[in-house]
Amino acid sequence: MAHVLVTGAAGFIGAAVTAALAARGDRVTGIDVAVGPALARLAEAHDGVAAHTCEITEWAALAELMRRDPPDTIVHCAAIVGVPASVLSPHRTFDVNVGGSLTLFEAARLFGVRRVVHISSEETYGAFQAECIDETHPQNPVLAYGISKLAVEHLGRTFAALYGLEVVHLRTCWVYGPGLPRPRVPKTFVDAAVAGRPFHLPWGAAMKVDHTYIDDLVAGVLGALDCAKHPYDAYNLGSGRAPTLAEIVEIIRELVPGADISAGDGEFEHSLPGASVPAVRKGALNVERAHAAFGYAPRFDIRAGLAAYIEAVRAGGS
Repeated sequence: MAHVLVTGAAGFIGAAVTAALAARGDRVTGIDVAVGPALARLAEAHDGVAAHTCEITEWAALAELMRRDPPDTIVHCAAIVGVPASVLSPHRTFDVNVGGSLTLFEAARLFGVRRVVHISSEETYGAFQAECIDETHPQNPVLAYGISKLAVEHLGRTFAALYGLEVVHLRTCWVYGPGLPRPRVPKTFVDAAVAGRPFHLPWGAAMKVDHTYIDDLVAGVLGALDCAKHPYDAYNLGSGRAPTLAEIVEIIRELVPGADISAGDGEFEHSLPGASVPAVRKGALNVERAHAAFGYAPRFDIRAGLAAYIEAVRAGGS
């Protein structure tokens, strides 16, 4: 039984990773800026899950927690997530994503942690230069979120070179499924379809994105955590396909007959209060490196993922 520290454990990805670790018998220390309902429920349901309020930017609190009970490994999910949040608050994005990661890596090396698995992002690539890209694609992020995540990757390599701390970066893409808290596609379409209310996005029908179902990402995280020896320090985790938003809308209409949803023509834009930010070109993530290294094999194409998501929402999930 391993002891795993999960940062951002009250969040969408962090809670799912914590649940999976607990289900297989690992001991988990879950930390977040606040212990939300999902993490609290996990701590109540599993004796091996301990939930703590701890901001990763606060050295004293994080160091003391890790000194008292050093973990074997860390899954680093804590971050200011997404383009809109980073545009609205770039200073906070860098404080948490870069400063918090630096604090975490420093604590990890001081207290003997052997491996950190960091949830990175396809935003580190910037605009995709091909329909499907692998990990050798240039990393040219253009907005604060992607820039901050690339900085964390570089910091991880610095700690590996100087101190031998292994930091593995998982570049994932538009993760969705039950528990997704942010109002973005496909959640906005799924929620409207199941509730029987109209939802019409005025743009973005041709936008291609590799939407990754939460269960596939969690399987990839556990695979990376357990891998005996990593030949690389960065891996893509996605579905390997990039459906258009129009295709997603059509699939949801088929799965929920009568759904009054649509997406209009034009470039996809991230909505902000009183403004919008055009999305850079996306595409599919080639996941062959992860498959070869630790057997990553996504089970959910977009239809299967949407079907599972819709079923969960109908059953009372979010």
